Amino acid sequence: MALMRKYFVAGIVRYWLIHTDYWQTIANRVEIATPLNSWKRLIEGVYLYDHGIDPYEGDSFHESPIMLLFFHFILKKVPYLLPLIFTFMDILTAHILYKTSKAFVRLFEETQEKNKQHVAEESKTMLLNKSQLNEAPDYVLSVYLFNPYSVLNCVGMTSTVTQNLLISMSLWGAASGQKLLACIFIALATHQALYPILLVVPISILLADVNKGCNKCSYIRTLLAFVLCWGFLIYISAYIMDGSYRYVYNTYGFILTVPDLKPNIGLFWYFFTEMFEHFRLLFVCAFQINALALYVVPLTLRFHKEPVLLATVLIALSTIFRSYPCVGDVGFYLALLPLWKHLFTFMQQKFIVGCAFIITSVLGPTVWHLWIYSGSANANFFFGVTLSFATAQIFLITDLLFAYIKREFTLKHGSSRRIDDKPAKLVLQ
Repeated sequence: MALMRKYFVAGIVRYWLIHTDYWQTIANRVEIATPLNSWKRLIEGVYLYDHGIDPYEGDSFHESPIMLLFFHFILKKVPYLLPLIFTFMDILTAHILYKTSKAFVRLFEETQEKNKQHVAEESKTMLLNKSQLNEAPDYVLSVYLFNPYSVLNCVGMTSTVTQNLLISMSLWGAASGQKLLACIFIALATHQALYPILLVVPISILLADVNKGCNKCSYIRTLLAFVLCWGFLIYISAYIMDGSYRYVYNTYGFILTVPDLKPNIGLFWYFFTEMFEHFRLLFVCAFQINALALYVVPLTLRFHKEPVLLATVLIALSTIFRSYPCVGDVGFYLALLPLWKHLFTFMQQKFIVGCAFIITSVLGPTVWHLWIYSGSANANFFFGVTLSFATAQIFLITDLLFAYIKREFTLKHGSSRRIDDKPAKLVLQ
């Protein structure tokens, strides 16, 4: 009954905000709408497609043809249901995350039981009991349903709502051991936004752990299934566009080359506004390698025994360093953090990070108004806020990872910090 009340209240809040006079303002905010996920650009693409014009010939539409066809059908058949559809998709995302969290908790319980014999005697009080584990899914649900970032993302009717649903479905499929389901949905998410391709690694590990088969065989089968699904989606998209692959440049190419430098909460727009043109290719490659490849191998080697933590961290890092991030992406990974609430006691920067999130969330719209409308600020002010926001997120992720390492060390060696009978200090290097 309590769960139903949460769903009902969250749904009513979203549905009501979409019907207020503030909807247009919210939908056009740079923190919420980007050139990739903007509702305005989406309906423009549907309009062009409906009138027999290729929406990918210009520079206004960058969604995948599958999304184009999906929203074309809705706008032609049931446009009056759009607020309800977006609200339903966001509530469904929350429910899928809740189910996924319950599956993750079962896996964590099994792992804890299996490793119990390696826990130091004085650290056994740190092991999580049933009630502590069962609290996590409720926190995940509440954080997603009532996080202002998630609410505003839904109210702005951005396509990130769909992306979050696809990623949550892929995580649920992996946690349930359903390889085909996980691969289909992660391929759909990758086809829409490219960066979810990072999740293939933790999903492969998670499927191997859940199904308890040959690890190498499982990894290969998962990778093969993903590639086949993604290839099929690329082919279907070309078929929708009458056999043309021109859409690839305006979707994947747009994400990778970053031609639209409209300000957002990311880091790309300011750097490439100030960049000399002959250095652009070098720094585009450097930024995209940082977002797509740099962290996967080292994090996988260190946290391969915790694929859920690995997935959470990779989602967060791809959100911070992607070319066109929005608050909807941030709200999604923040909802996964309560799974690791047992690590919060080991985190040292919770207060600083929390204050930074609040301050930058308030300062962002304020500085934007001063820059664009009042003319009393400039781009440096707004970029300073977005840089602080990104820094706060990086502090959050590094603090979470270090907290996991500290807890792991404490469980194995006890809470005393002594080496050769001398006091010692645990340092991250």
